[in-house]
Amino acid sequence: MSKRVTTQHSHRPSVSRVGGALVTAGLGASLVFGAGAAFASDTSGSGALTNSVTAESIAKQASAQKSHADHAKKSAAEKKAAAKKKAAERRAAAAKKAKAWETPVDRYALSASYGTGGARWAHKHSGQDFAVAIGTKVEAAHSGTVVKAGGNGAGDGPAYGNAIVIKHANGKYSQYAHLSKIDVHIGQHVKTGQKIALSGNTGNSSGPHLHFEIRTTPNYGSAINPVSYLKTVHVSV
Repeated sequence: MSKRVTTQHSHRPSVSRVGGALVTAGLGASLVFGAGAAFASDTSGSGALTNSVTAESIAKQASAQKSHADHAKKSAAEKKAAAKKKAAERRAAAAKKAKAWETPVDRYALSASYGTGGARWAHKHSGQDFAVAIGTKVEAAHSGTVVKAGGNGAGDGPAYGNAIVIKHANGKYSQYAHLSKIDVHIGQHVKTGQKIALSGNTGNSSGPHLHFEIRTTPNYGSAINPVSYLKTVHVSV
């Protein structure tokens, strides 16, 4: 009796089919995971770039603020220095003014000079006359203290009319006579250039003028040449 041989077929997939599937799956996984990796990499790069830009912006802003603060500080320092300089200049000018001498009137014509003789005077002329209109401002020729002021020549006689005598720190005295108005009083301290009176024609006067003397004492009889003296203190008449 012959034997019937039955052939059994295996249901396991073939190696080639399995391999292909694995390759396909592997490629898909590669594509998927590769894309994810690339996405992750790109996201990480954008964050770093953003952080870098933000840090740069903050640095620029901080630098600008510092520059502004430095400029403001420099400007304030410059203003303070300028104010300090101006104050020093004002003090120097005031000190110079206090030491300086000047003519007792600003605009004038010279008339009778020191030492002039004639019938108009009992003795030779004791001062320098400045011809000015009545009411002209008379100023202190130098800083000092008023020691005489009033009518009758402030005690030196009626020929002087209304008069003022100022004592100066260097021991000299200045006298102003024939005044129409006196604006200071005895004991008052005055500064160079300060208004002390108005010129006039009082006393023994042949016309409106200011009689000006430089003396070595407050009293009549001690006068020296006022023009010569003013030259020694750098004032030209």
